[in-house]
Amino acid sequence: MPAQIGFVLPALEDPPTGEKPTWDEIQQLSQRAEDIGLDTLWVPDELYWKIKAWPAPRGFWECVALTSAVAASTSTIKVGTWVLSALHRNPGLTAKVAATLDEISGGRFIFGLGSGHWRVQGKAFGLPEGFTVSRYEEALQIIVPLVRGEEVTFEGEYHSAHELVNAPSGPSGSSMPIMLAGHGPRNVGLAVEHGDIWSAYATDSSLPDAFAERLSLVAESCEKAGRDPATLTKSLGVVVEHPGAGVKSEDVGLGVPIRGDAEDVASVFGELEAAGADMIEVTPFPDAQAGLEFLADVVALYRAD
Repeated sequence: MPAQIGFVLPALEDPPTGEKPTWDEIQQLSQRAEDIGLDTLWVPDELYWKIKAWPAPRGFWECVALTSAVAASTSTIKVGTWVLSALHRNPGLTAKVAATLDEISGGRFIFGLGSGHWRVQGKAFGLPEGFTVSRYEEALQIIVPLVRGEEVTFEGEYHSAHELVNAPSGPSGSSMPIMLAGHGPRNVGLAVEHGDIWSAYATDSSLPDAFAERLSLVAESCEKAGRDPATLTKSLGVVVEHPGAGVKSEDVGLGVPIRGDAEDVASVFGELEAAGADMIEVTPFPDAQAGLEFLADVVALYRAD
């Protein structure tokens, strides 16, 4: 079966120019992606990036508000957080956010969650910077059982909850899919322990070989935990550079993309699927509208195979 194809919506000010993605543009992209027949829309949960290759810091629209609007503006395509940072919100509130988004989407929500942070944003916003994975590990002890319909009492070093239930719940109830991001051994282990989906995004390269070590780590972690790897969906985040881009993604700190004509990119999607990807999360570069129309051609070829 072909991998499901998702589209990462633009929420970041354009790195070279600083131009913001407007809500009208994001809404139109969301509805067009649904019309094309893509599987999922993804909304980043980032706040503020400052990268040496960019002329100035760039900010993001807030994830929860934007995901709510996208969910309310579509009707059939799945909508997911890519990925909600466990450091940005109280764990109990995070579970409530997920249930509310599930309600707004009519059960189309994929609850993507990760440990955070990216570069300077934690310090800029006064958020915790140390013991990130330890904080995330504790947060999962509250969030996952709440999403699964359990009452939670927990007292940890960083987080606590007392006789807490996640009410009301959305239409998915306790079956809401939880996607946990992870690159290193601890985070991958947490995804294997708690998640329905494991996700990793491209760092230096979006090409299939760049994911081989991470996919092997997932397999090893499943074996160690006694989990059948077939029960864990694998989702890979990639950058796709459309023809005529004019600027290379490597030059703005986004790593080596998948590039070429539609047949070339469809072929790489096939390689990612063969490597173990059940889902592919596509960040278009550099233009979201042109990237989405190019992706429509890619997906038509990929699914035809």
